[in-house]
Amino acid sequence: MKEIKKAFGVMPASMTIWQHDQSYDKKGMEKYLRWLIDQGAHSLSICGSTGENIAMEMNEQKEIIEHVVRFIDGEVPVYCGTGRYATLHTVELSKFAQDVGADGVMVILPFYLNPHKRAVMEHFRELRRNIDINIMVYNNPWFAGYELTPSEIETLLNEGVINSIKAAHGDANRVHELKFHCGDRLDVFYGHDYAAMEALLAKADGWLSGFPGILPKPCRQLFDICAKEKDVEKANQQQYKMQPFIDYFFYDKINGVPHWQEICKYVLAAQGLEAGLPRRPLGALDEANKKKVDKLLADLL
Repeated sequence: MKEIKKAFGVMPASMTIWQHDQSYDKKGMEKYLRWLIDQGAHSLSICGSTGENIAMEMNEQKEIIEHVVRFIDGEVPVYCGTGRYATLHTVELSKFAQDVGADGVMVILPFYLNPHKRAVMEHFRELRRNIDINIMVYNNPWFAGYELTPSEIETLLNEGVINSIKAAHGDANRVHELKFHCGDRLDVFYGHDYAAMEALLAKADGWLSGFPGILPKPCRQLFDICAKEKDVEKANQQQYKMQPFIDYFFYDKINGVPHWQEICKYVLAAQGLEAGLPRRPLGALDEANKKKVDKLLADLL
């Protein structure tokens, strides 16, 4: 059995690269993943929200998981998004990820029908009964509609069900709470983009979100300043360097346009990667926003 690697550090929520006909682009994906690692990624997450798993069929998601895991071949830890609403589908996809050599699975809480917490806790227990690799809870109230509390996370940790968490709410206090209640037994990844500095200074074990998937170099720089150098003033300077892009990404919108997926794909293209477009119904970034992104990247990179 292969050695299971624990995720750590800068962990891009990797995008999925599509061809012009919206089919999976294997070569494009390989080039993109190589670029992420060369730019400083410690670990990789695939087929999550940023990877458009919501737009994938089950067999297609399996194809992508197998391809990526075999391509990375143990160079860095790879965690695969395998969360589905139905427990049996989550188990099926997670067992597949384990069988092809993934180090862990990242599992969003069952979504859309908003199941009660007792059912959600059992969802994760059933998954643990079926796989041996690491299980990361993807606590994302924006996409799932709710999140597990620190107490509920601690219960699953004490039962040996989970190993780590992606805390995607955005509030860095989630890191404080989880570390206070669970200590170093739980690997806590800050799972949003705008307050990573605060989360890393609060001793998050890593940063897992979309920004490391499109701006890995400045994200790695911020991580090293916070986690290794522990230099608050220098971290603040790096945060301010990134702040104009953060402000644009979150606030410069009219009626929801541009969408963050469209921005992310263009940011990759602007750095020389053939990243394709998001799957429809989303599409290409408009020309006015491309110019804004170009200016922001010129100042940041």
